[in-house]
Amino acid sequence: MSRTPLNLIDQCLVQFDQALRTCVPGSSHAQRTSPAEPIDDSELTESERKHAAGLMRINHTGEVCAQALYAGQASTAKLGEVRESMEQAAAEEVDHLAWCESRLAELDSQPSILNPFFYSLSFGMGALAGLAGDRWSLGFVAETERQVCEHLEDHLQQLPEQDDRSKAVLEQMIVDEKQHGETAKAAGGADLPVPLRQAMTALSQVMKKTTYRL
Repeated sequence: MSRTPLNLIDQCLVQFDQALRTCVPGSSHAQRTSPAEPIDDSELTESERKHAAGLMRINHTGEVCAQALYAGQASTAKLGEVRESMEQAAAEEVDHLAWCESRLAELDSQPSILNPFFYSLSFGMGALAGLAGDRWSLGFVAETERQVCEHLEDHLQQLPEQDDRSKAVLEQMIVDEKQHGETAKAAGGADLPVPLRQAMTALSQVMKKTTYRL
């Protein structure tokens, strides 16, 4: 069944609502049970807890950025099936957002205060990717998910050895992110130019360095 197109004001309201639900703590609710649920929490030293919290805060902000990227792309995607694919991926990644936020609370920490800034920046990048055409938009998704998987795998190695709850969350996130990237690639995503991939990596490094503590 086709949907009635929204006018500009309605579209802005929808996007504003999405931004609030993504950036305001406690607004995201997972459809799936957290992978950490069946695992007993481990005793962490103060330094280990702070380090684990810093890593999970980075991962939470990464999911905020993912929500914004998908929302931006969906707002400008030209083909209906691509738009629906972006919306479906964003819905699935709400689980990741909620899982990371829950784990941050368990570690007596909180999401980054910089999330609204990174959401706005990522939304703009997603919208530009959508305007560039669906092949480039899908390629942008594939490259984003590839880089996300790389840093999640790196964080798995950096987490305290006994922090099995955080590890369980990251392991499931890697499975999901790889699937999203493969889906985008199979749908016709183009390989991005090397300079653009390098720029995305540089931006992600800025995000990781700032949100580890903030």
